[in-house]
Amino acid sequence: MAEDLKAKIITEKLPKHIAVIMDGNGRWAKKHGKPRVFGHRNGVKAVRETTEAAAELGVEYLTLYAFSTENWNRPRLEVNALMTLLVETIRGEVSTLNKNNIRLQAIGDINKLPSKSQKALLEGIEETKNNTRMTLVLALNYSAKWEIMQAVKSIANQIETKQLRSEEINEQTFENELSTSGIPDPELLIRTSGETRVSNFLLWQIAYAELYFTPILWPEFRKEHLYRAIIDFQNRERRFGQISEQLTR
Repeated sequence: MAEDLKAKIITEKLPKHIAVIMDGNGRWAKKHGKPRVFGHRNGVKAVRETTEAAAELGVEYLTLYAFSTENWNRPRLEVNALMTLLVETIRGEVSTLNKNNIRLQAIGDINKLPSKSQKALLEGIEETKNNTRMTLVLALNYSAKWEIMQAVKSIANQIETKQLRSEEINEQTFENELSTSGIPDPELLIRTSGETRVSNFLLWQIAYAELYFTPILWPEFRKEHLYRAIIDFQNRERRFGQISEQLTR
């Protein structure tokens, strides 16, 4: 089935950047009578399959919402397990990323992560920095509101120190201060588990993204589910505020 779906994808109409809200690990674990950490561990396979499938297709950027600033409010045992899993996963997957020519990057308030997590992340970024096939972006300790506030503060500081004048501020000036500076905006945002909200994720960047919601829980997400999302994306008319007739001129 996966190969049949893959054959329907139009390579010339691939989204350059796909973002994913990986949701449903806890519910998947509960469904199997296991603790939530079990769901997070099984979610790693979905990360691997999705990353490899996106790279094989020719997607240039894949951003995964791995840990939000709000996730610190979860039970300490779960947070500690997530941080340990992060270290294990990055160290375990670096060789696979290099084999597939995939570069690792991260967005978010990385400095607030535990030192072991920071170390593993920075090492992974350094070891894959020369890869060119696709960029895998992990959103860690990320919050879109935090990101926007940081950009505002940076611009305010530049005005205060006379490096910038208020009349020079435009969309590009603002985007240069975001964590995603240099990365194209996502054209497709996927959220698993049946929830239909964006949860403080890339609020500026997804202004014109196509949103795709699936009931599949993240640990069950496989290549065919990514293919279905892309096919759905390719069947939509992207107007960017225009009308259909304008697009055919």
